[in-house]
Amino acid sequence: MLQPFNMRGKAIFAVLVTLFLMTPVQAGDVSAQQQSQQEDPKQPNANNTTMYIWADGMNGFWSHFSSNESESTDDGEIREECDDCTISIKHRYLMEPSLDKRLSMTVGGEMRGSFNIYYEGDADSTNNEGPCQPGQGPNNCDWLNITIYKGQTKVYQHTENPWPAGNWKNIQFSYFIEEGNETWDGLNDNPLIEVTMKVTGDYQEGLFFDPPSGDPAAFAIDLGEGGSLLMPVDPASWDENFQEGGEIGVVSDDEDTPGFTLVVASAAIAMAVFTNQRKEEIEE
Repeated sequence: MLQPFNMRGKAIFAVLVTLFLMTPVQAGDVSAQQQSQQEDPKQPNANNTTMYIWADGMNGFWSHFSSNESESTDDGEIREECDDCTISIKHRYLMEPSLDKRLSMTVGGEMRGSFNIYYEGDADSTNNEGPCQPGQGPNNCDWLNITIYKGQTKVYQHTENPWPAGNWKNIQFSYFIEEGNETWDGLNDNPLIEVTMKVTGDYQEGLFFDPPSGDPAAFAIDLGEGGSLLMPVDPASWDENFQEGGEIGVVSDDEDTPGFTLVVASAAIAMAVFTNQRKEEIEE
């Protein structure tokens, strides 16, 4: 009478072992582990994909994804001025530190720029002798150009027609990501924002009884939240598989259920042990 009981007991034990092995086990609180990992605020993340421009006066220009920067000028803007000269603006705001993640932009997603810019002087032509076309005309004038680079590759350029001098203007533009330009990384495709413009001043102090004449030249641009670029990063960019070099949206079978292969193998071993024991008991 004990043999059937022992066989049933072993069967129950084997089933319990199998169920135990198939129960997912996590080492600690995953959410707590994720929160404990301090991310660099200058890097993009799932909740922030907006890049901001910064500068240390005219000594250096850079950009990153934090809206705070202690090393940038305290004025919140940078400015150049002169009376009788041409100001040639060429600011290159390279992402620093370099991207430490791979980013995949959503194809067809909208990249949006917003920059506050001020100028005085002549940005259209010298002495009103004719229109200054972008990249053409006199060497001492050029319209405002804001260009987005992906590494060394020009992705998009916005050209703004001159507006009335002596005024700030919020320059807004958008660009829709095309197929082939979606993947960005810090090794080859670090983002860069380039701002160029030329303005000429012809201000002259008066002599004796002659009044001053002409206008000075000036250029200024807001930093931080006054100069930003929103990037349409695909939410799937944050998947571990993509960050390790995989394709966007593709998840390997092993990642669907962590340890699934080991669990199945363990369950198979447990069932084999049970079957073998049952066979031996029946033969007895």
